[in-house]
Amino acid sequence: MSLIIRWLINAVAIGITVYIVPGISGGVSSINQPLSIDIKTLLAVSLIFGLINALVRPVLKLLSCPLVLLTLGLFIFVINAGMLLLTSRIAQDLGLQFYVEDFATALIGSIVISLISIVLTAVVGDGDEKRERSRR
Repeated sequence: MSLIIRWLINAVAIGITVYIVPGISGGVSSINQPLSIDIKTLLAVSLIFGLINALVRPVLKLLSCPLVLLTLGLFIFVINAGMLLLTSRIAQDLGLQFYVEDFATALIGSIVISLISIVLTAVVGDGDEKRERSRR
C-alpha cells in the first residue's frame, strides 16, 4: 500500500509541476485551457520517475559523493534535475507526451516536485506510520 501512496503522491507532484513550471509540459493544451497532462500519461510518467529514482539515483549519489560533500549537499539538486530529464527522455521514447525543455527548467521542476512531495507525504503519510504502530 505504501508504494501505491508514494506513486500517487509523485503523480500529484508531477501534475502540479506541469501546471506551474513553464517549460515542463504534458502535451495536452488548447487555447482556452492551460497546459495540462492526462491521467494515464501522468501515472505512467510518475511510475517511470519512481523507478528511475529507485534504480539510477542511488548509483549517481554514490558516484558523486565527493561533489555532494564539496557543495554541502547542493549537488543533489543537480542529480534530481538529471533524473527529471532522464524521465522526460524515457517517456518520449515510450511515446508519452511529457517534455522538459532544458536543464534549468528541470532544476526548477525537480525542486517543485520535491517540495510538493514533502508536503503531501507529511499530510497524507505513506503507510510507514501504521506499520510502525503495529510493531509496537
